[in-house]
Amino acid sequence: MTRPIVLSLAGAALLAGCGPTRGQHVATLPAPGQTYTANGQVVQVTGLTALPPPTGAPAAVRDGPVPPQFQYLYGSAEAAAISRQAFRALVGYSTYRRAAGDSVVLAPGATLAAPRWQSCADKPRAAVFDADETVLLNLGVEALAARNPSAPFDSAQWDRWERTGAKAVAPVPGAVEAFGALRAAGITVIVNSNRAAATATGTVAALKAAGLGEFTPGTDLFLRDGASGKDARRAAIAARYCVVAMVGDQLGDFSDLFAAIPSSAERRRIADGGPVAALWGNGWFVLPNPVYGSALKGGYDEVFPADKRWTDTQGEK
Repeated sequence: MTRPIVLSLAGAALLAGCGPTRGQHVATLPAPGQTYTANGQVVQVTGLTALPPPTGAPAAVRDGPVPPQFQYLYGSAEAAAISRQAFRALVGYSTYRRAAGDSVVLAPGATLAAPRWQSCADKPRAAVFDADETVLLNLGVEALAARNPSAPFDSAQWDRWERTGAKAVAPVPGAVEAFGALRAAGITVIVNSNRAAATATGTVAALKAAGLGEFTPGTDLFLRDGASGKDARRAAIAARYCVVAMVGDQLGDFSDLFAAIPSSAERRRIADGGPVAALWGNGWFVLPNPVYGSALKGGYDEVFPADKRWTDTQGEK
C-alpha cells in the first residue's frame, strides 16, 4: 500500500498555488483529514497551519503565565529581600555568638517540647545549611516544573538534574556574601543536603557554579545515602563542630522530629510556641519556599480555623 504524504494546510496551499501553470483551474483543497492525489502521490491534509520542527529539534517554547508560587520564590523582589534579611541576621548571630556553650543541634533523646543540645566543648564553630532553595536556586529544573505545576514529581528527572544541572543554578540572594563573612570569621560552612550521595560530583559543581565555593563530600558536604532524614548527619557534624547556626527551607532541616507530626495545624502550633518558637532567628534560620516541600499541606479547616471565619453578609446573593 502506498503511504500518503502528510501535508499541513499551509503546505497544501503552497503546493496548490505553485503547481499549476497560468490559466489552469485550481480545485478547492479538501478539508483536514481528507486526501487528494497530486502528481501520482496521495496527499493527506492535517489541519496544521505551520510545519512542526525537524525531527529531533525542540519545539518553540511559548511564554505563558508563571504560577504565583514560582513567581514569588524565583522572581520576586520580596523573596530576595527576605533571603538577604535572613542571611544578614544569621551572620550577625553567628559572628558574635561565643564558641562556648551548647550547639543548636538537638541531642539524642531530646524532644521539641523539652529540647536538649549537643555539647560544644572546645570544638571549632560551624554553620550548617541545606542546599536546594536554601543556598541554591534550582532555576533550570523548576522552569520545567512551572510549565506543568500539577505534574507529579519525577524522581528520575531530579536525579538527572542533580548530575547535570550546574549551569542552570543561581545562589539564593545573600548566600554568597554570608558564606564569605562566616569563613572570614573562622566559622566553617557546611552543607547538609538530601541530594543523593551518588550525584555528589554534580552537587559540588552546582555549589561552585553558584559562587558558594569548593566543597568536599564527607568533610563539609553531607549528602543522602539511604533515608532522607538528616539527624544522623547532623549528629556526625556536631561530633566534630560546635554548630552555632542551622539554615533551611523545611522544618526537617532542623530536626527529623517535625516529620512525625502529621497535622499541619499541630506543626504550626509547635513551631510557633514553646521552646521551638524561641529558636527562629536565634540559632535556627528558615527561608521561604512556597514551591514544594513539607509546608505545602493542610486542609481548609486546618488553614482557616472555624473560630476565625467571616461572612460577608452584604456581598451574599
